[in-house]
Amino acid sequence: MVMTNKIKPGILYLIPTPLGDTAPELVMPSEAIIKLHQLDYLIVEQLRTARRLLSKMKINKPIDDIQFFELNKRTVETETERYLQPAIEGHSIGLLSEAGSPCVADPGAIIVRAAHKSGIKVVPLSGPSSITMALMASGFNGQNFCFHGYLPIHNETRDKYIKTIEKSAVQSGQTQVFIETPFRNNQLLDGLLKVCNPATMLCIASNISLYDEFIVARSISEWENRKPDIHKKPTVFLIWNEKRP
Repeated sequence: MVMTNKIKPGILYLIPTPLGDTAPELVMPSEAIIKLHQLDYLIVEQLRTARRLLSKMKINKPIDDIQFFELNKRTVETETERYLQPAIEGHSIGLLSEAGSPCVADPGAIIVRAAHKSGIKVVPLSGPSSITMALMASGFNGQNFCFHGYLPIHNETRDKYIKTIEKSAVQSGQTQVFIETPFRNNQLLDGLLKVCNPATMLCIASNISLYDEFIVARSISEWENRKPDIHKKPTVFLIWNEKRP
């Protein structure tokens, strides 16, 4: 993509969205809501989810007047040139996550990289982030933490990985943060209870910001007979060990 000297490029706004079926005005900052009323070009993970959000917000224009570009794990990097063409031509664009903040456990980074390469200004807006909110509410170390994304699927590989990050938590005092596909949450929880030391702290942060939000931190031994049912509920897991060797 080549910039011209005649046209000032638009801005790529990174716009966080609600983490679930929550009224946008309760969790989204006013600046993010204002931008969604203004923008005519949106890069979204799923068209249906984005249209539902805009309908709930009652934006001040027909939704069909907005040009949408779908971005997901199947998007190839060469397509991003077409997605960012409106910004090259002087129009600002919004990048929306399916839920929460763009580019964090989300495919949006490919667009941001392309924007930087093309000289397009990138502006992140504040808003919901399940990872940050879970860390805030855990009571664990918020100055030294590591986000691992999704853990390995296969049980044996996953259990070895859990032991590795638990060891890191013990040696460094670092909070270890990770997620799982919601329909495998209960299996991951069973693995954590089987593999981790009884003294290791585990925080389960589920359905953050929703009506049935559940955020509780206990030791592994305390979780043994108090397991919540988190099947199909978006959940962030955090482990930490306050006692250093």
